[in-house]
Amino acid sequence: MWELVKAGGWLMTPIVVCSILALVIIIERSHTLQFNKVAPSRLREQLITRLRENGDIGRTQLMNVKEKTALGDILATGLLYRQYGLESMTMHMQNRASVQVHQLEKNINMLGTIGAIAPLLGLLGTVLGIISSFLAITDGAMQDPTMLAAGVSQALITTAAGMIVAIPALVAYRYFQRRIIDINAQFETQAGLMIQELYDYQLFENTYNPSSKTSAHRASSDEAVGSEHSTSVLSSDNGIAMTS
Repeated sequence: MWELVKAGGWLMTPIVVCSILALVIIIERSHTLQFNKVAPSRLREQLITRLRENGDIGRTQLMNVKEKTALGDILATGLLYRQYGLESMTMHMQNRASVQVHQLEKNINMLGTIGAIAPLLGLLGTVLGIISSFLAITDGAMQDPTMLAAGVSQALITTAAGMIVAIPALVAYRYFQRRIIDINAQFETQAGLMIQELYDYQLFENTYNPSSKTSAHRASSDEAVGSEHSTSVLSSDNGIAMTS
């Protein structure tokens, strides 16, 4: 193996570095992007059950849920802001989902970059190997074929090495992209189901609702205006009766 790397010339060094980086990223992302670690299947049911039994979940418990998994972060954030109404709850859940998806995409673009530049490095090694072969011909390689073979072997080795690194990197890049899309869809599904269950089980009761407060304020104002109007009419009628 070392003889092949050595025969490939100095361009084999960046190709080997790219292969090591790609391997590390693939192992790390494969371990991280597991559904049971990112979006546990029964987490939403457990939160709703605890909320129905106790009426509320303590802030400390919700913070523990937030720190364990990405889906837990999203759902617990929604429950923390449940008291401020549906609009505030949805907005904060969307913000946390964006943050979590960004974290899941960590190093994925680098993997795609490796898959793109590895063949180019191999192609560059091919060009340099062919150039060295033609230079060897001008230096009398027809009498010494080994001088010509060195450039040809460099060209073939670097090309093969670039392809060997690029193909798995591109496959893993596409696979992880699809996995992140599926996880994001799971985030949206679980968040929507939790909001629906909060409505179904009437778990939005006794929460802060600015619209209801405004409506109540307007109703009280209308009652006050109506009472003042009645008093003024009654006073006018009394005045008319007295003058008559």
